[in-house]
Amino acid sequence: MFHSKKIQTPLGEMLAIKSEKGLCMLEFFDGKSTEKQLKEIENIGDILSKEEDEVLNILEEELNLYFEGALKEFTVPLDFIGTDFQKKVWNELLKIPFGETRSYKEQSIAVGDLLAIRAVANANGKNKIAILVPCHRVIGSDGSLTGYAGGKKRKQFLLELESKQLTLFYHKNFKKRKVCL
Repeated sequence: MFHSKKIQTPLGEMLAIKSEKGLCMLEFFDGKSTEKQLKEIENIGDILSKEEDEVLNILEEELNLYFEGALKEFTVPLDFIGTDFQKKVWNELLKIPFGETRSYKEQSIAVGDLLAIRAVANANGKNKIAILVPCHRVIGSDGSLTGYAGGKKRKQFLLELESKQLTLFYHKNFKKRKVCL
């Protein structure tokens, strides 16, 4: 059985779906593309329930904390639904630190195949777990914002949010030291 929940964020409503193993979808609820993904999940054959779910409630709390700048790592379990290659790419996305970016070339090297840049970009595009599996942290090698399923404006917002929070985090934790010359 799958559980679903709509979650309000500063970037718009998101739809979260959890399997018995963990979160398998978190997408901006933009209509047609989200409906298509719902059909993909329904094709797996399980029932989609809107009953309360503890993991989805925790996810909502963590997303609120993330957007407030108080959370840098999520704790909800994930359930990747995809090919082995896609899962490998998505696991590498999880290794990109909060507030940092990686180019598609760097991502393909991390996956273990420098020549797989297009395949890596395609797998990033198939990522169904926005924000938690941070495909928004992958940019062009020239530093440009490239495609993002949630739209480039959302990608820019997320990168700026993380960049600002990282700066604030280091600023708050900076300790003055006496320097003896």
